[in-house]
Amino acid sequence: MSHNISSLKREFLESLEVERGRSIKTVENYDHYLSRFLAFAKVEDPKKITDDMVREFRLWLNRQPAQAPNETLKKRTQNYYLIALRSFLKYLMRRKIETLSPDRIELAKTPERSIDLISIDELERLLKAPSGNDLKTLRDRAILELLFSTGLRVSELTSLNRDLDLSKDEFSVRGKGDKVRVVFLSKEAKENVRAYLKKRSDMDEALFVNLGGTGESTRLTPRSIQRIVQKYAIKAGIMGKHVSPHTLRHSYATDLLRNGADIRSVQAMLGHSSVTTTQIYTHVTDTQLREIHKKFHGKK
Repeated sequence: MSHNISSLKREFLESLEVERGRSIKTVENYDHYLSRFLAFAKVEDPKKITDDMVREFRLWLNRQPAQAPNETLKKRTQNYYLIALRSFLKYLMRRKIETLSPDRIELAKTPERSIDLISIDELERLLKAPSGNDLKTLRDRAILELLFSTGLRVSELTSLNRDLDLSKDEFSVRGKGDKVRVVFLSKEAKENVRAYLKKRSDMDEALFVNLGGTGESTRLTPRSIQRIVQKYAIKAGIMGKHVSPHTLRHSYATDLLRNGADIRSVQAMLGHSSVTTTQIYTHVTDTQLREIHKKFHGKK
């Protein structure tokens, strides 16, 4: 019995969205990665997917130009295509459709991921950079404090509504994969969000809104938040570093680890599905320990 691979791909993407609760954006990405593989492979029946075909696709991917001049696709980006293909093959096997075993696909080795970090002093300067009591400054100060207090992803921050219960020290947020987790509010974050909301006069349900003077308030986008963070990084005199909302998430994680939190707890608070993702932060604290050892050990 033959199966039309295009129809199977559509059914797989539908199962990602409906059964596995993946976001629309994730489904679109999987569609993009699989479509490129199928356009390259030119097969209509999943039985015809072979080791050689995958090997040739990997070679083709490795030679694709990247956005930067004279560069090709990074190994990490190539792996996104392989992850999508492997997930599709697993789906076919669960449906008992004959195809290449997903175990035959190994991901490319990637260089250890680096993260943009700022020092404790730079972090303090960044949080203090919005100075003033006008509505826009109060909003920006609340954004920075909330990012550092909770470790929220920027998409999670922009999805918050103003009905946040500030009488409590925690609230639930829906993150990647539609998973709900609890995040915690510091005293500073609560005070700054409260001061910002007290000065708001509009009726928009969004917690953080655009204050551009158009007369209409609209929910801030992740790109808007990124511009706000970059603005205050420059004002704080943080030079030579890419400072973004995710930098504050990094600072949140490393702050927890430096102060003795265990890796599993940090994983839960960040909303990582795998502890492997969280372990990148241990390298940062390992470096700190190494410097302490060098400074204080063996002194006579």
